[in-house]
Amino acid sequence: MNNEQVATFVITGMTCANCSARVEKELKAQPGVAQATVNLATEKATVQFNETTAEALIKSVENIGYGAILDDEAHRQQVAEKKQARIQKMRRDLMISVVLVAPLMVAMIAMILGVDASWVHFFHRPIVQLILVAPIQFGVGLRFYKGAYHALKTKAPNMDVLVSLGTTAAFILSFYNGFLGGDPHELYFESSGMIIALILLGKYLETTAKNKTSSAIKQLMQLQAKTARVVNEDGSQSEVAIASVRQGMQVIIRPGEQIPVDGIVLSGKTTVDESMLTGESMPVAKTSSSTVFGGTVNNTGQLVIKTLKVGDETVLARIIRMVEDAQGQKAPIQQIADKISAVFVPSVLAIAMVTLIVTGLVSGNWQEALIHSVAVLVIACPCALGLATPTAIMVGTGLGAKNGILIKGGAVLEQAAQLNAIVLDKTGTITKGKPTVTNLQLATADLLTVLVSLEAASEHPLAGAIVDYGIEKNIQAVKVDHFEALPGLGIAGQINGKTYFVGNAKLMAEKEDCDNYLSKLNQWSKEGKTVMLVSDETNVLGIVAVADEIKATSKAAIATLQNHGIAVYMLTGDNKASAEYIGSQVGISVTNVFAEVMPDEKSAKVAELQAKGALVGMVGDGINDAPALALADVGIAMGSGTDIAMETADVTLIHSDLTYLDQMLQLSKATIKKIKQNLFWAFVYNTIGIPFAALGFLNPIIAGGAMAFSSVSVLLNSLSLNRLKLEKRE
Repeated sequence: MNNEQVATFVITGMTCANCSARVEKELKAQPGVAQATVNLATEKATVQFNETTAEALIKSVENIGYGAILDDEAHRQQVAEKKQARIQKMRRDLMISVVLVAPLMVAMIAMILGVDASWVHFFHRPIVQLILVAPIQFGVGLRFYKGAYHALKTKAPNMDVLVSLGTTAAFILSFYNGFLGGDPHELYFESSGMIIALILLGKYLETTAKNKTSSAIKQLMQLQAKTARVVNEDGSQSEVAIASVRQGMQVIIRPGEQIPVDGIVLSGKTTVDESMLTGESMPVAKTSSSTVFGGTVNNTGQLVIKTLKVGDETVLARIIRMVEDAQGQKAPIQQIADKISAVFVPSVLAIAMVTLIVTGLVSGNWQEALIHSVAVLVIACPCALGLATPTAIMVGTGLGAKNGILIKGGAVLEQAAQLNAIVLDKTGTITKGKPTVTNLQLATADLLTVLVSLEAASEHPLAGAIVDYGIEKNIQAVKVDHFEALPGLGIAGQINGKTYFVGNAKLMAEKEDCDNYLSKLNQWSKEGKTVMLVSDETNVLGIVAVADEIKATSKAAIATLQNHGIAVYMLTGDNKASAEYIGSQVGISVTNVFAEVMPDEKSAKVAELQAKGALVGMVGDGINDAPALALADVGIAMGSGTDIAMETADVTLIHSDLTYLDQMLQLSKATIKKIKQNLFWAFVYNTIGIPFAALGFLNPIIAGGAMAFSSVSVLLNSLSLNRLKLEKRE
């Protein structure tokens, strides 16, 4: 679509799954809306649209009785204030309800226990009960009447309809018996008041618990620095608001301070605590040219960095955005709950009516029949059903973020839990993605200076590996005269008047002692290494091998996946012999190694496995991996990779360590297990509860308490996911 926009709104006034479904339906019905998703747990709507405006969408939500506020920086404070005000009002109303209804409940229990006291009789007088309960029914309970009115107006009955119908029926029956000629001993004022108090208590506990499920986002947001110390053009320093920092500015970070932006180190040496981003407790050493990330903490030395990314472009901001987006998305399993919720309330109304008529006709006691139907209405509220999936997803994605695993939503979690095949790109995934010197044999120690000096003058991609090796060994490069690149062969140059060569076997074929190195050259070449010989004008004096080394954790991580029933494959552009050697080193069988695969052929290999019935996770880090990441059932990007790979992927492993691939699978399976547990209990609760209420085995007060705490139990079960330890399995 042209001019397509995506906006997120905070929705107020939703009380159950039917509410979120109604808002979602209304938003989808608006002209120009391509997609809309409403999440009851986060109380947010994400809308993809064009040819309309955010203001028009807000108006459409308000027209059906709910509120909507644009969830952006400008309105964030307003949203926070409204949420706080709502919680305070809920707490105040709850206290009022408890204070007013408590004497009636105590008197009722006392009468059941046979206490015959004047105060018991006082609280059973109709006028006393009416005075105490009316403020609860029509003051505190006004929220349910308003919600019911808008729900019925839009032909989408929700929880508010059930509560208001049930409590009003109990209140009117009590009023009739107490003041209009009925039996004054059959009063249910305390039932209507207590039901409202219990439901409000459940909602209050639910709201506070939901705030805990979003704690991961809050913790990440708290990592964002508010100010930065910048170097001005005249060399002076000044502390400015983070919003004033621009790309290219120099920023000073003192020991113990939080790094405010993403940048590259210009000067200084330190260690940085990156645990808040990666979950890894070990500090990371930083020197000149190292990359640092906003939100991490400088430990020991002072740094001067050049700003690379600020504001919404920083890694921390992107992580926050990814987690927020993930928490707002639905898992396919939630469609079950959505479909049931759409027909649930009308069905309950029908069951309540049948209960009233059948019980009245059979027993002849229409008061008893009405109380049974009230119990049905109260116990059947589908709040737990609406919270079962989104709360588990919120906790699961938040826990993933704390451990350096960024998951883009519920659908991804569900798919990841079912993966049975993982395809690993070799470079940067199994290997470090950077060539290093792996083998070196030189006739004399002085030759290392010669080798490093010649490669320092070269522009060959592998020259940097040898230069870096020289830096590690404290070798200083010396002047090279008459340097010459020999295409297809190697390089040559003079040092202190003597000519030296570095190159392949073809360049060295005529020199003395070449045969002495051929066995090593052949052996190292079979291992996928690039091998070079070093010589002077007459003799071969040494041999060096450069390769992209396998990461220390790759072999164990792959073995763990295989031990837990995952078939592991490797993709690489290397020749067959080299690829099979790397595969053998990490425990991947020859049949699962795809060698000589061109970048544009990677997605075809994924499709090939999918055609055989495999659910495929693709792991990569480069631009050329993006098509395969997009095609895979779950695309997984390494955090050290390109932005394109991470944007295309469904999951990003910040650590760039395959060990966390298994942890991602552990997390996804645990989250889906929690969702299934939640849905099971929500379904069982309503399935068992409604018949019990209809048959008179549950009075309305117990039904109200059970309904209120069913939602809380689902939330607590989701929150228990925070106790999951994502450990390295064997």
